[in-house]
Amino acid sequence: MPPTTEKTRTRGAPQRPGDRIFAGASTGAGVLILVILAGVAAFLVTEAWPAMTAPAEDIPGGDSFVVYVWPLLFGTLLSAFFALVIATPLAVAIALFITHYAPRRLATALGYVIDLLAAVPSIIFGLWGIAELAPRTVEPTRWLEENLGFIPLFEGPASTTGRTMLTISIVLAVMVLPIITAVVREAFLQTPRLHEEASLALGATRWEMIRMAVLPFGRSAIIGGAMLGLGRALGETMAVAILLSPSGDVSFNLISSANPSTIAANIALTFPESSGITINVLIASGLILFAVTLLVNMGARAVINRRREFSGAN
Repeated sequence: MPPTTEKTRTRGAPQRPGDRIFAGASTGAGVLILVILAGVAAFLVTEAWPAMTAPAEDIPGGDSFVVYVWPLLFGTLLSAFFALVIATPLAVAIALFITHYAPRRLATALGYVIDLLAAVPSIIFGLWGIAELAPRTVEPTRWLEENLGFIPLFEGPASTTGRTMLTISIVLAVMVLPIITAVVREAFLQTPRLHEEASLALGATRWEMIRMAVLPFGRSAIIGGAMLGLGRALGETMAVAILLSPSGDVSFNLISSANPSTIAANIALTFPESSGITINVLIASGLILFAVTLLVNMGARAVINRRREFSGAN
């Protein structure tokens, strides 16, 4: 080994101009994102404040802002929640099939197909839902009403058009599926090989190895991916606006034609013809959606960071 000199012990080696430019550009981009986010928040608060302090008779519907926005927030959370309930198990199953069961060529092709779903415009999903999926759900929802009507989710009366909260939940599940699948798939691929081989060496079957080694390792990724998908579902606009016929009701009934709308769809449908305080009311509802989405993404980041040290490199 060569003798250690003062020069080799120096940590602050001079940087080349390209390195300094790249470091400055990266730092500036990160700061710019925070500035834009703060600007959006400041704009929403400024424009929403007149609606939050306006008299009840000035709010559309003649009630307070809370009464106006609550059905919209309820519909947003309800559709996103059931979309997550449908998409998360399916995404985990697809990720397991791609990483541990499918042949290499099939796994690569299937991974590309799943990723390409993220490139499909939301209006296409909406048109698919109203033209293909909704008519096919009419008979199943009637069966649910007749056999499971004692459950509040399926008490009916079943819609004759299929444009229900159940249909929009399925459409949103397909839309968030690529996000959750991509996150979970990468986590499963990073499972330490020694953990898998040790389980198999002890006599575990492939499923037992997955249950004892792969799923515990990817638990935080499953939660984080699901929450990222939830953030995507909360802000969906066009598919919901095309599919749902909102009635303003607050109900857990998934198969009825009396559906609550969502915040994003209500803004898209109402904003072009709005004026005065109505615009401030819509911006205020957008502020609520902005806060909910921000909290969801912060929660996802917290879950992912909590188990960052537990990685294949360690």
